[in-house]
Amino acid sequence: MDSDTSILSLSGVRYHWPGRASFGLDIPDFQLARSESVLLLGESGSGKSTLLSLICGTITADQGTVTVAGRDIASLTAGKRDRFRAEHIGLIFQQFNLLPYASVLDNILLPLRFAPLRRGRVASPRDTARRLCLDLGLPEDAILAQAGTLSVGQQQRVAAARALIGAPPLIVADEPTSALDAATQATFLDLLFAQARASGSTLLMVSHDARLNVHFDRVVQMSDVTQSAKATL
Repeated sequence: MDSDTSILSLSGVRYHWPGRASFGLDIPDFQLARSESVLLLGESGSGKSTLLSLICGTITADQGTVTVAGRDIASLTAGKRDRFRAEHIGLIFQQFNLLPYASVLDNILLPLRFAPLRRGRVASPRDTARRLCLDLGLPEDAILAQAGTLSVGQQQRVAAARALIGAPPLIVADEPTSALDAATQATFLDLLFAQARASGSTLLMVSHDARLNVHFDRVVQMSDVTQSAKATL
């Protein structure tokens, strides 16, 4: 897979947490193609969260390269990595990380404040946010509600809309369905995939739940990504 077809590439990556000699990740090669959906499976403590941190640039590898959208993120300063992440990566956190007292609309629009290129892809931010809400199955009257008053399933959809707005090339989702039953999981994933396809985004989801396999273009085991993954996360 070359740089023209991959949105993410890790090559020869090694990382050890400072002061924690018992934990290390060695990743010879891991790549994601543009517009594909990939499920990364691994048990708790397998290094999934550390891998996501490397991809998002919140930590940098001891050696090797992590390339996102054609840019080696280790070549950027910490501040530039933050701006690059805001522009190019939409994040769906396990706990959603919404601002509970802000409206659903304001939560969705938040990334555009820090990402002018992403903002430039959206002709009408408020209209786009509303459309995403409706397409993701949120009722009209929820859009102006405080995010903290919504159900878990509704908050999850707000988090997805926030990640999708402005069509970032890579969507990273960290166990976003762990609090949902199987039927709600399937509905959410169908909606998420439809929106990711519409924006041409690559979707990387990490989970420990192998029941999600059928929904993805490709399933990768964390143990196949790493040469060694010994963790006490």
